[in-house]
Amino acid sequence: MAAAMRVFSGIQPTGVPQLGNYLGSIRNWVQLQTRELEPGRRHEQYISVVNLHALTVPRDPQRLRRETGEMAAALLACGIDPRRSVLFRQAAVPAHTQLMWALACLTPVGWLNRMTQWKSKLQATPEDPAPPALLTGLLTYPVLMAADILLYQATHVPVGDDQVQHLELARDIAAHFNKTYKRRVFRAPTAILTASRRVMSLRDPTRKMSKSDPVEQSRITLADSDDQIRAKIQRAPTDSLGAVSFDPVARPGVSNLVSIYAALRDVAPHAAVAELGTLNNAQLKGLVTDAVVAAVAPIRDETRRLLRDPEHVEAVLRAGEDTARAAAAESWAQIAECIGL
Repeated sequence: MAAAMRVFSGIQPTGVPQLGNYLGSIRNWVQLQTRELEPGRRHEQYISVVNLHALTVPRDPQRLRRETGEMAAALLACGIDPRRSVLFRQAAVPAHTQLMWALACLTPVGWLNRMTQWKSKLQATPEDPAPPALLTGLLTYPVLMAADILLYQATHVPVGDDQVQHLELARDIAAHFNKTYKRRVFRAPTAILTASRRVMSLRDPTRKMSKSDPVEQSRITLADSDDQIRAKIQRAPTDSLGAVSFDPVARPGVSNLVSIYAALRDVAPHAAVAELGTLNNAQLKGLVTDAVVAAVAPIRDETRRLLRDPEHVEAVLRAGEDTARAAAAESWAQIAECIGL
């Protein structure tokens, strides 16, 4: 039988996720639990709550611990099955940082300077004409991302458009390591280009929905009540151009609502327009609200149930961490031998 493939994904511990996280990543991970990547070949899925990455911006320790647990509970509520996926906290596996240091010592600074997200941090904006001093972790965290992936000899990594560059860096680092030590220690991971559903802000539909946005109205979280969801969608901007159509440039507000509806129905936006095209704005918002409530309500209720049972969530994480540490130890032993440690 062919060797097993391994899928690796990571998510920041930001508490209960927002709708964009669910439609863009988490739902894909749930589907990967039962989907074949290649006929006749099984695969393992590792999902890490990357609490070390969260330290690139100083966080309140108690809040970080709480939001890590909330994220784990929400992932389980969304359908991540511990029998099919290894769910664990990144910091519980020390080999992540051991490998990061080994890789950082081989990674040219120029490779990190060209990363799009780093370059964006260097740019002044009208809102922040004098950006604060940048911390080293913001420059080097892509090396930790590479270590996360390569430590488990991942064959596949689900990514959206905004993460392709980070995966390419991981591939470059893997090839550079193999060339430096003249051994094929790492295999190059392949991207699973997910049908990423880009959900935009309900306040400014030209910007991506984000939990870092200080305006609560801008996002729907998987913890929102039905009334909160309804109120947020009702206040979302649209326009007065008539029938529903999908044009993110000319009609960003209407197009965002169409995109959300299409994603929840698992159809293309233009297919959704065929169903929604004759509706007015109020009717469109009503249908989108119904679709969002139907998706979020069971996840919200299950998350609440799990958060009332923290011992169960902790047990799931500890079991996942035992599995992750065993896999990491096997991998790290080969890497350490290769580099002379």
